[in-house]
Amino acid sequence: MSRGELVRLRIKEFAARENWTLTEVAERSGVPYSTIKTYARSPGMAMVDIGALLKLARIFDVSVEDLFEVVEK
Repeated sequence: MSRGELVRLRIKEFAARENWTLTEVAERSGVPYSTIKTYARSPGMAMVDIGALLKLARIFDVSVEDLFEVVEK
């Protein structure tokens, strides 16, 4: 990731695919709801918790790489 790029997490997309609310994502993953909400609503972040990403990837049955996309600042 270069200095001009941010990461957008695709939590809403994967939650919708499973027909889960963000609250259900938090409960299933063990990641705090406040973190899930921040990650799901942010258009782009410079830093994320890798532990949270691993938990989210596990419940959605995707790779960590599938969870995010790189966006321009």
